[in-house]
Amino acid sequence: MKTGILTIFLFFGGLLSNHETKAQSENAILGVWFNTEKTAQVEIYKRGATFYGKIVWLKDPNPGGKPAVDKVNPDPKLKTRTLMGLNLLEGLRFDDGIWDDGTIYDPKSGKTYSCQITLKSANILEVKGYIGFSLIGRTVEWTKAK
Repeated sequence: MKTGILTIFLFFGGLLSNHETKAQSENAILGVWFNTEKTAQVEIYKRGATFYGKIVWLKDPNPGGKPAVDKVNPDPKLKTRTLMGLNLLEGLRFDDGIWDDGTIYDPKSGKTYSCQITLKSANILEVKGYIGFSLIGRTVEWTKAK
């Protein structure tokens, strides 16, 4: 009898702790991260079950005395939008330790790529941009801003 109760307790305790761990890991990318070059900080935030990232700091926010703009965007209407506050990451969803099914915008090239993020450690994100298959693409590391 005692063994049966202990087994049930451990089973449900394991389920609860597994759920708690998953919930923590899902939100582990929230916060502010430096890009690879340390020229920008991106705040990753969550709306519902979807993750987004916007520029919240630039090393040079006013080149030439004017706010930095999205000058290489292929859409002429977007070339004058400011980079500060610009969403770079959109539509990411957490699944089994990976945030994917979203996009990342590269303001240096004006191109948007499919995106996948993996938490390498508490302070390092692997951010992968790719076209087509995630096996082919470019992976960079972002570090947690302090």
